Amino acid sequence: MSTYRLQREQWLPRTCEEIFPFFADARNLGVLTPDWLDFEILTPMPLEMKAGTLIDYRIRIHGFPLRWRTLIKEWQPPFEFVDVQLKGPYSLWHHRHRFVPKDGGTLCIDEIDYRPIGGALINRLFVRKDVERIFAFREQKMAVLFGGGDTSR
Repeated sequence: MSTYRLQREQWLPRTCEEIFPFFADARNLGVLTPDWLDFEILTPMPLEMKAGTLIDYRIRIHGFPLRWRTLIKEWQPPFEFVDVQLKGPYSLWHHRHRFVPKDGGTLCIDEIDYRPIGGALINRLFVRKDVERIFAFREQKMAVLFGGGDTSR
């Protein structure tokens, strides 16, 4: 089964030290998730984000409710963290978040390696479009929250 990659970059006019704390609060996962996914964190709050943290949540994809469990595999504030899916709609989900100082702000880089259950056909028909749509929403929301949003730097 093929593994697919999505990479997105967005420059924001804030420092890594200003942006990273937003990601250190698990409740903000909901802020960055489009309403159509009907996202709900199931893990009791507050939740300390660190390597080894488990987060359980529920989403709805194309009308189907799904549970998702994520492990924070790496945690290196304020520059990087990695989350991986332990249970959910993918046979592989590995998401590296990087925050790189650049031009007086931060280049936010998302690198997602994923393998959808159902393979290439399901990826082409549904998954790729959904993942791109989710990350487009996320970029718009981050631009509103932190200003800027230029992806060309």
